Amino acid sequence: MALKIGDKAPDFKLISDSGEEIQLSSFRGKKVILYFYPKDDTAGCTAQACNFRDEYEEITANDGIVIGVSPDSTKSHVKFRSKYNLPFILLSDPDHAVAEKYGAWGEKSFLGKKYQGIIRSHFVIDEQGKLADIQIKVPAKESAQLALHALTAE
Repeated sequence: MALKIGDKAPDFKLISDSGEEIQLSSFRGKKVILYFYPKDDTAGCTAQACNFRDEYEEITANDGIVIGVSPDSTKSHVKFRSKYNLPFILLSDPDHAVAEKYGAWGEKSFLGKKYQGIIRSHFVIDEQGKLADIQIKVPAKESAQLALHALTAE
């Protein structure tokens, strides 16, 4: 069943790039931009992450936080975060269970081959833990601006 705006965001616990267990519901009272991306340090994922980095000051000024999620290891996240000076949390979802809960895991195709993988997406979650915006198959270079717009649209 697909998530809809107004639904409660599925809660989860994942390990961050700093080795901490992070639980989504611990951010109640803040607005959360939760974004899913396929792989650290690839062209599209780097563009998306750097756009969130560049909008981070505006996001935090609007009581928001950013959390990136991919199947990559925490070790890979540490390198990615350091290389691009990313000021936000990166979470490791190696079995893609959280991505599946959010509908951000599914069939993709590349050069005519079909496979299962992360569908680039973002979700804006309000202070009460409800979904305020859902963008599935979001363009990498537009994700941060679209999420910021949704964050400030109240």
